[in-house]
Amino acid sequence: MTIGDYSGRRALYSPDNLALIDTGKTPELRLTYAELNERANSLANWLRHTAGIGSSDRVAILALDGVEHLDCFFACGKLGAIHTALNWRLHWRELAAVLAQTTPKVLIYSDEFLPAVTELKGQGLPGLNHYVHLDGDGLPGSVPWNEALGGDSVPVHEPDVDESTAAALLLTGGTTGAPKAARITHGMIAWNTLNTVIHDLQHDDIYLNVFPLFHTGGLFVYTLPQFILGGTTVLMRRFDPDRTLELIERERVTVFAAVPTIYQALAACPGWPAADLSSLRFCTSGGAPLPVPLVHQYVNEKGIRFKQGFGMTEFGPGVFALAPEDAVRKAGSIGRPNFFVSARVVDDDNRPLGPGKIGELALKGPSRSAGYFNDPQATAEATDTEGWFHTGDLARVDEEGYFTIVDRKKDMFISGGENVYPAEVEAALYRHPAVHLCAVIGVPDARWGEVGLACVALRANAQAGPAELLAFLRDNLARYKVPRRVEILDALPLSSAGKVLKRELRERFSH
Repeated sequence: MTIGDYSGRRALYSPDNLALIDTGKTPELRLTYAELNERANSLANWLRHTAGIGSSDRVAILALDGVEHLDCFFACGKLGAIHTALNWRLHWRELAAVLAQTTPKVLIYSDEFLPAVTELKGQGLPGLNHYVHLDGDGLPGSVPWNEALGGDSVPVHEPDVDESTAAALLLTGGTTGAPKAARITHGMIAWNTLNTVIHDLQHDDIYLNVFPLFHTGGLFVYTLPQFILGGTTVLMRRFDPDRTLELIERERVTVFAAVPTIYQALAACPGWPAADLSSLRFCTSGGAPLPVPLVHQYVNEKGIRFKQGFGMTEFGPGVFALAPEDAVRKAGSIGRPNFFVSARVVDDDNRPLGPGKIGELALKGPSRSAGYFNDPQATAEATDTEGWFHTGDLARVDEEGYFTIVDRKKDMFISGGENVYPAEVEAALYRHPAVHLCAVIGVPDARWGEVGLACVALRANAQAGPAELLAFLRDNLARYKVPRRVEILDALPLSSAGKVLKRELRERFSH
């Protein structure tokens, strides 16, 4: 048994403890650590002997949340292979680009995404020779999940796995619009777990996960630390507010995490007044600042203690934490760095700035990813010669050591907890024949935090209305990336160098 065999280790220490409740199954699936490990061994044997998966090979999964994500992750860990969870919100063309970049040998998929997988298979992606369907009839030639999971359960391990071995690829967007795959190592996972345990978790915690498992928030913030520590994790197939309140009460959940929009949805749903949330030790909020009135509502109506934080796909993901007692006093702050994380604010010459000065947030510590898969240039650009990871976020730190994100050095904005990269949306807009110049910005929104606004100048004698442009984007991008509205302008403000002055557009449209 070696590094990477998470389910095997925990099955050794607490085989009969309840590991997982998958509420998306009918009937619900409850698995002990021994049962979870047996599934991982069976899948690992099939992947090795039938699909030819070995060290560093990628195994992709396109599915809503369920035990299959964990089966895949734990099986890959045993083989030294790399778990690659795909964002099911993406358009199939975007998924094709991701698969071409990460080159998995196996794609596991659920029936909801059969149309997208049909398109993907038609692309003839090199190296992708095995398709496994979780439910339904699947594509011709696909292997049923029960067959992949029905192999020999003899223990499997790859002795050469160490802390530097990649465990997973997580996709994060770039300002150029091209996705990058962060290499999540077993060492990064271990250090993040230690940071999480120090600040948050206990051995008997019960955690309800509502984040998609293709997100770092879903797989790595609490879910994997819970399995390492030996607690119980409850999965939902997709977030539903009334169902979430029901599960917290029924399963006596002790830890819950979400983005502010989810907390708003819970407080607004019909089940909120009668919901018993007394089992919760705390709730964690991230992705965007938590409104102070919402903090007061949860405290006054349900006695909830809120922790807030900040994390990244490439670092942590647990980086900063704001304690419950600071939720109001330091509203808007991301808190202080976690135990094994160093943070500083630097100017454009990489010189540290003092309290109150705005500069780029830089991070250092062992819970940093190993860079970007097959992208040495992006890896080199993200980290300086002293080992500091440059986040691209503008921040300031106060005299007490509390950090606040002020703006983004790049144009990315967060809508409902999802990162949206304007350059990617702009690239899609420029494919429309009527578009001469465009700029996408994030503007405030009461529900989603921010939403996209596309400002467009049309070519001479060309005609296209906002509805046509939005429909064009929906045919090419994931829905959450499509701007809420389009403004057709005579011209866009330009600098002397010919660059669009997005600051002026924000000032004009953000009020």
